[in-house]
Amino acid sequence: MSSNLAAKLQIGTQEAHTNAEHTDFMRRFLKGAVDKNTFGKLLGNLYYIYNQLEAELRCYQNHPWISPIYFPKLNRTASLEQDLTFFYGENWRDKITPTAAAQAYISRIRELSAIEPVLLIAHAYTRYMGDLSGGQMLKTISESALGLENDRGVSFYEFKEIKDLSDFKAKYRAGLDSVEVDEDLADKIVEEANIAFNLNIQLLRELEKSLVAVVN
Repeated sequence: MSSNLAAKLQIGTQEAHTNAEHTDFMRRFLKGAVDKNTFGKLLGNLYYIYNQLEAELRCYQNHPWISPIYFPKLNRTASLEQDLTFFYGENWRDKITPTAAAQAYISRIRELSAIEPVLLIAHAYTRYMGDLSGGQMLKTISESALGLENDRGVSFYEFKEIKDLSDFKAKYRAGLDSVEVDEDLADKIVEEANIAFNLNIQLLRELEKSLVAVVN
């Protein structure tokens, strides 16, 4: 029996998704107003977030709630490490630290893993479905704005193990729908997905000052 979780997540997060798209950061980014320094900061924050999320998902990969949406081919940590090496050099770990918004994001993921891991579904959904969708456009914009070639510096947006992104997204949605949750739990997952969007919005707002400096 389908939980229709995929549709509930899509419908239930539409407003938050729009809010994220309308942040000053994203509006400027979409116009190509991004520099390597700001982009590097973004990747650094994302590294810490994905590293934590993927570690927690790995812990619960065999759980009946998590296993239907657990696909190691989605993992972004290694790709982000490649990008950070490109922008900062081999000792990139000595040059980046998570911002306050990134730390709050990471703390939320840790908290859920400890007390209600089923809600990790919400964070996996918001991150990976975004990467598979709008993230592909951001890759093109980043390459153009920063003068990048041969996928160097944008490995984060590359899913080399997935041949057809549209087919895979359909498979991911089917996995969501196969998760056996009742209405109350489905509502909690949607609520958590909105929290994930808001955490991401705070992350983007922290970077807006850097983009303003670029434009000015």
